Amino acid sequence: MRRLTRRALAMCALVLPLSAANAQAPAWNATRARELAERATARRALQLADTGLRDYSALAHGFVTFLAQVGEGLTEPPKIVKADELVSEIYWLAPNRSKQRIVGRRDTLLLPTDISYHRDHLGIVQNNFPSIIRLGDGDEVRDVPHPLSTEGLEAYDFAITDSLDLQLPGRRIQVLEVKVRPRDDRAARVIGALYIDREEAQVVRMAFTFTRAAFLDDALEDLSVVIENSLVSGRFWLPRRQEIEIQRGGSWLDYPIRGIIRGRWEIGDYKVNTGLQPGFFGGQEIVLAPRAVSDTFHFAGKVLDSLPPDVRAVSDADVRQVREEARALVRAQALARPQALIPAANGISDVAHVNRVEGLALGAGVTSRVHGVGLQARGRYGIDDREGKGFVGLDYRRPRAAVRVSARRDFREAGDIVERSGVVNSLAAQEFGADDTDPYGVQSVGTGLDLLGRRGFNLHLDVTLERQRPLSVHATPAFGSYEPTIPAAKLRTVRGALRVDRPTTLSWFGTEVRLDGELRVARISTDDQAVPVADGVLTRAFAAAAIERPTGAGRLVALVAGGGVHGGARVPMQDLVYLGGPVSAAGYGYHQLAGDAAVMASMEWRVAAPGPSLNLGRFGKVPGTLTLAPLVQAAWIHAHSAPSALGSGVYPSVGIAVLPLFDLVRLQVARGLHKGRWTFNVDISRDFWGIL
Repeated sequence: MRRLTRRALAMCALVLPLSAANAQAPAWNATRARELAERATARRALQLADTGLRDYSALAHGFVTFLAQVGEGLTEPPKIVKADELVSEIYWLAPNRSKQRIVGRRDTLLLPTDISYHRDHLGIVQNNFPSIIRLGDGDEVRDVPHPLSTEGLEAYDFAITDSLDLQLPGRRIQVLEVKVRPRDDRAARVIGALYIDREEAQVVRMAFTFTRAAFLDDALEDLSVVIENSLVSGRFWLPRRQEIEIQRGGSWLDYPIRGIIRGRWEIGDYKVNTGLQPGFFGGQEIVLAPRAVSDTFHFAGKVLDSLPPDVRAVSDADVRQVREEARALVRAQALARPQALIPAANGISDVAHVNRVEGLALGAGVTSRVHGVGLQARGRYGIDDREGKGFVGLDYRRPRAAVRVSARRDFREAGDIVERSGVVNSLAAQEFGADDTDPYGVQSVGTGLDLLGRRGFNLHLDVTLERQRPLSVHATPAFGSYEPTIPAAKLRTVRGALRVDRPTTLSWFGTEVRLDGELRVARISTDDQAVPVADGVLTRAFAAAAIERPTGAGRLVALVAGGGVHGGARVPMQDLVYLGGPVSAAGYGYHQLAGDAAVMASMEWRVAAPGPSLNLGRFGKVPGTLTLAPLVQAAWIHAHSAPSALGSGVYPSVGIAVLPLFDLVRLQVARGLHKGRWTFNVDISRDFWGIL
């Protein structure tokens, strides 16, 4: 037997389930399941009239939040872009009239956006949906038959898969979990579960998603609904908690971007059979109260302080369960977003960038995924080095695992910490000769295995056969000159790498932690007598932890990283541990600290301060604040077998950053306190580097 959810049980003020359920495979369309579905359908058709419910009113408190998720794999928690808090008066009159009046609404804009919600996103679902389900005012989902409707009885299969006993004062109610799947998963249908009171055949809870065919917007990836009802006046199952989550994916160049709308509502303060009049229900169902009412409504605290603590989770636990159960009930193709061969790129820099080796490089790519099999192909050409580079990959993906094969002729960056976004680096390299990259050439073929969501961690194992080579400067900047490239060794390698990452998660005391690490073992060899590296085994490890925690009126942000390499008397330059730059060692030159072992720690305190307010038109208004971030850093380098430009030692620095325009821009000035200098850096927020 499986309980509903912790919140569902609390909602009903019930005790733990008492009865056990059959754990075997569902018995689809068994007599008992069909009879229960038919009784529940008949009950819905009566619109509760025979229960004595003539009308009711209630008060609903909800949040509608728009979030953006970016980055490879879309594993990092989404960022809040806009959050609306609403309070609505809810009215219902038998048999099927409803009215919702928004009496209080406020919003907070955290990033520029011109999003406007469909009207039904701002309200709750009454009567567990009508017989035909529509969402997004019919622009997202339309004309989907309800499972508990006359058409639905013919369109869906039903199976009782669980039962639980709910104990109320002086009464015990048995609720049956009924799984629902479409008979034709190519049609516009729902997939999920209904929880039905066995005695009276009333709906206690609904949790479902939709087949791909139900989506009218091609950008939609998923739309999940959770509706929970509670027993009011000991007789009527009426709305108590609702959640709708809508996910849209990027549709241009396959950028790893996702927009998410989350609506969460709590409904209570019911008044039953008060004598509501039919004339009250004219006009639109969801309306705004007159300004004389809404302007005087008082909210407590701030919108962001009131948001549910898990609103930034990659996916709500209940919604995630709905999706997992849906995948188990129908073919994967019935849920998957179709993806033919389309243009693709991981970021703007894949399309065009500038560095000292290639000069201006122009690229393009395509991707396709059919039945879990994906194809990716990318290529680019450097104007100044007159060379083509490319990548071809094939993978087979399941929800929590993937197998990959690939071949490439491309560049790889020395070092582990990215110091600057791709777009800003291209501008700085082109105009001022400030190229914060250290590339070396790689030709490889290999295979890989991804294991996702293992106790919160993602594991990536790669084995490749490679040839590595040094690169030369070919380009000329508009002003100044380029530094030489690193003297990478010309090598043949058999390379195995295990990468482990844990996306940002909420930890103890409200701390957010993100972890990344890599262990690499390579068998290296060379025929070039001029290369001062001996054949042998090279072992290298590097790990980083990003930590954030709200504190008082500000926010502490810390980064700790370090690693080492072992490979005999002389380590190839491309495998050294590098620090230096605005992220790893502010106040020191790019990769000025290089050695066979290094550790860095950085901490800054972000606090709001008065700033200019700007009107961005339809994209909103920049609030009259900005963020100040005093910072301290320290880097330690061990450079005995791989001499650093500054030698072994500790290199501290101090500085301050200013983050205006919704914290989208970062202006940083810092001073290295030991053999360092003053540095100034301008960049985009690090959250968006993955697509720049």
